[in-house]
Amino acid sequence: MTTLLPRILRALEQFHATHPWDHNAHYHQWILRQLPRRFNSALDVGSGSGDLARLLASRAGVVHGVDVDADIVARARELTAPAAPVTFTVGDALNEIPPGPYDVITCVATIHHLPFSDALTRFRQHLAPGGTLVVIGLYRPQSRSDYLIDAVAIPSNVAMAWIKNKGRKSPRPTSMTAPTRPATMNFADIVREARHELPGARLRRRLFWRYTLVWHQR
Repeated sequence: MTTLLPRILRALEQFHATHPWDHNAHYHQWILRQLPRRFNSALDVGSGSGDLARLLASRAGVVHGVDVDADIVARARELTAPAAPVTFTVGDALNEIPPGPYDVITCVATIHHLPFSDALTRFRQHLAPGGTLVVIGLYRPQSRSDYLIDAVAIPSNVAMAWIKNKGRKSPRPTSMTAPTRPATMNFADIVREARHELPGARLRRRLFWRYTLVWHQR
């Protein structure tokens, strides 16, 4: 399986180049289900084109998005209604977070771009008492369980791409135009470091090459 899977993933990548769909946005509604119905403030780290930040604004008094890529931040501002309680900042996710604290911090497909433990520490420092941190992350498959989940995801991934694109070739959504890089940490190391920095954090592998982390500040 370990030798066949990379070939399958390359074919899958070629298919999704012409039938793209946003794996991260797939989890946005799941993120909302982890959060209170109303909260005062939210921070979206690695906010990209702002899709999640705008969803958070339906529940929050104010939402701040921060992303290191100036082009995608400019696009997020264009896509956001002037009256929406959302602001976007170009900045480093560790050192240039807009002043908090925040009742909610989200980080989707971004933490693998950062020093993992340092990022979790920084998020904890900016989270208000009783606040919630939700991370959707990528991991490097290593164990038998990882490869099994990846194998299960492949047909589901193709089906979702076909359904969302109605069988037609499509351009990439704006949310998928920001720079990316592959994950380097395996899931076991992610769990170990996360629970060291955030005691009681709940982590779970998910379909579509993602994992989730939820933690509540006491």
